[in-house]
Amino acid sequence: MTNKYDVVAMGAGHNGLVAAAYLAKAGKKVLVLERKPWPGGGVVTREINTPGYWHDEHSSVHIMIQGNPMIRQDELGLQAKFGLKYHYGTPYAMIFPDQTSLIAHQDLDKTCEGIARISRKDAETYRRFAKRAIAMLPMFGAGLYVPPTPMGAFVTMLDGSEQGREVFEAMQRSSLEIANQSFESEKVKIWLLRLVSENLQLPDELGTGFGLYLMPGLMHGYGVSQPVGGSGKLSESLVRCIEHHGGEVRCNSEVTKILTSGGRATGVRLSTGEEFTAADGVIGAIHPHRLRAFLEGVPEPVLDRAERATLAAFSIMVSHYDLKSQAQYYAGDEVGRAIMLEFMSSNTLSEMLDDFEALKRGRISDRVLAAGGDESINDPSRVPPGGGMFHGITFAPYNLEDGGAARWDEIAEQMGDRSLAAYRKFVKNLTSDNIVKRTIVTPLDHARHMPNSMVGGDVHGVAPYFYQTGGHRPTPDLAQYTVPGVERFYLVGPFQHPGGGVYGAGRATAIRMFEHLGMDFDKLVGGASGKSAARTTGVSGSNRTLAASAGDSVTLYGPDNEDLLVIRAIEREGNSVVVKGQAYGTMPLSATLRPEQARRVFKLLKWSLIPFLLSFLFRRSKSD
Repeated sequence: MTNKYDVVAMGAGHNGLVAAAYLAKAGKKVLVLERKPWPGGGVVTREINTPGYWHDEHSSVHIMIQGNPMIRQDELGLQAKFGLKYHYGTPYAMIFPDQTSLIAHQDLDKTCEGIARISRKDAETYRRFAKRAIAMLPMFGAGLYVPPTPMGAFVTMLDGSEQGREVFEAMQRSSLEIANQSFESEKVKIWLLRLVSENLQLPDELGTGFGLYLMPGLMHGYGVSQPVGGSGKLSESLVRCIEHHGGEVRCNSEVTKILTSGGRATGVRLSTGEEFTAADGVIGAIHPHRLRAFLEGVPEPVLDRAERATLAAFSIMVSHYDLKSQAQYYAGDEVGRAIMLEFMSSNTLSEMLDDFEALKRGRISDRVLAAGGDESINDPSRVPPGGGMFHGITFAPYNLEDGGAARWDEIAEQMGDRSLAAYRKFVKNLTSDNIVKRTIVTPLDHARHMPNSMVGGDVHGVAPYFYQTGGHRPTPDLAQYTVPGVERFYLVGPFQHPGGGVYGAGRATAIRMFEHLGMDFDKLVGGASGKSAARTTGVSGSNRTLAASAGDSVTLYGPDNEDLLVIRAIEREGNSVVVKGQAYGTMPLSATLRPEQARRVFKLLKWSLIPFLLSFLFRRSKSD
């Protein structure tokens, strides 16, 4: 058995598997090493309690990944070849204490009909929000699954248009402020704010407001889904993809050190002492707070900033119930089909904010901020015939005011009973005679189970604040998936751009590695970013395409050889020329050159440059 590979990945979470799968498809000899007995990290489905009941251990809802070309264009063949199948259902519902409900359907009109029963004005406001968010999806979707635009350039681009300035402002405000300015009904505000709080953000936390714009667009634009058979079916399909292309995934293999030589990552060492070399690069699912434990040669200021990365203000406690029969809701059958279902203990916004404030202070509030659902209603394959299951989620602090995180071992079952009492207010048959078995997973358990990813019980890695977004996530030093001082080492995980949740974000890490290895991602992977973006819409008359047939593009490089501007098409519009492509490798661009500006371009040319330009097309670049 060889110990020499092109790429070695530490951690078989879904992001690491995604990066490894792209590299394996491109022909690289890949090895993925996982500490646990099974792959998948936070995207795992297991028989936690009783044989035949398949529970999602961490993630359950797949919403962010739906915009990823890996899924939309099936770049890895996960759906066509490797068994992944998605069920798209009702995206989101909330049940209030009086058993009334508010439901977000993928159909926007149907959603607005429900809101109108509470407030006609809010229904129209929500319609505007959703339409605007759907229109923004192509712009933001282009940047979610590739390396992030540098923060300075990102802000400059947003500041260049009215729509961009609106987005930039929302990114700095709180969701609560935007909701209060936009909607009149407290029920509608609560419905929206609880939805965005699923990203582990406080409603009144500054720098998190854009979620209130983005989530409606995702729900109505891409839809909300779960893999048939459970969340872990995504990870299983990725493992099959890697193995199909000659790669390996080994479990029960704990990496304790990233090996380096001459300032470059060269391999890994296991807890057993066994070593594996990596000729092209090492991928590591290592939280910024844990870098020091695995890597040598990183400048101390980089480590200091990494260890100051801010964690979320609260975490979650999960309850896994096996049921003899499916859950039944007092609010009716329709809410049970929602993929995201929230249970509200209060009708007032003020009380909900008090409950979030308690979480921030490490306290257990009297009311429970709860969510949950029975996944077998949409997917009976996950339980024995006639059976049911319940996946309960309760927001909870990691570091308890009384006793700290260690106290969770003492109060886990007590807190499970408290959450059960809250769930029973909404679920008819979550009764002792219908419950087969349950398991409680606390915030401390999350940190134990995923010590290099869910530090401090933060299941999303680090908090989603503006200063930890995009080109600054988790820090400006680490945002491009590389670590200063250690070449050919690449980061993956929920703490990197675009954030926590099931994004398939390892695609961006793979793109960065392809770039450093001199490989054409679009050509080797057959990615949609090259194929579809290079095609121009068929036009006639004065809007003729002057250049850029399918597959052609022109790249302008920045001072560090990064993709500054990719030109995909040059078209005529009346008396102007429109250049279309991508700025900084991610953001869609459409720039208009008017006749008077073209004349100014010629004025900028110096006579001494003309002889060079005449021979320019026949010269070779230094990299050739």
